[in-house]
Amino acid sequence: MLSLPLRTPAKRLGVAVVEALVDLIVSGEFEPGDTLPPELPLSRQFGVSRTVLRESVKRLEEKGLVTVSQGRGTVIQPTRSWNMLDRVVLESLIAHDRSLGVLDELTVVRAQLESAMARETATMRSRSELDALRDALEEMRTSLADTPRFQAADVTFHETVMALSRNRLAESIARSLFERARESSRYSIDVPAAIHEQTLREHEQIFDAIAAGSGDEAASSMLSHIVDAWTRRRPADHRGTKSAR
Repeated sequence: MLSLPLRTPAKRLGVAVVEALVDLIVSGEFEPGDTLPPELPLSRQFGVSRTVLRESVKRLEEKGLVTVSQGRGTVIQPTRSWNMLDRVVLESLIAHDRSLGVLDELTVVRAQLESAMARETATMRSRSELDALRDALEEMRTSLADTPRFQAADVTFHETVMALSRNRLAESIARSLFERARESSRYSIDVPAAIHEQTLREHEQIFDAIAAGSGDEAASSMLSHIVDAWTRRRPADHRGTKSAR
């Protein structure tokens, strides 16, 4: 029988069961087309009631990881059916991706979205809104030697550009992607102070383009910055095939 992690009953037990099952599926413990073990032994293995397990499986179905059908049971779905923007799914994908290909893809999508928002911000920002962006940039300048403060100002700059674009859907998706990336230890690595200086220069280019009302230049600068920033911090020895299918 498949060895599953036991869980101690707690207030958010259902959440823990969902996260454990997502992890098993994303890690490849179950292949697309496989079925989960029957409800009774699975609930015993997790140490939860069948009601809790049944609700947890419903959450998996909502995330696109499984389908539940009469006669076949709970069947694992191919990755094209998964909700990749779901927090639990995306966190597990990143955690199990040996090649860092998921973070590569995440960076490309985020860069495209923020590039489009930078274009919109450049064409519609007001003087007072530009002052807010200038304040974030100035905070970056004065905190080059203070990594936590510099990184916080960096995030504020990006969030300000996104908010000023007034594109709420793009902002929500990009913000979620950025948050999941920053939660990964393989993305949020320590970088030399010299890298901060390069990052600052790239933000200055973005700001100058927005201040000048140049949508094309703002979009291009934002796209290049996000892709280049990940390239600088990406570990060079992570190569190979993605573990998540």
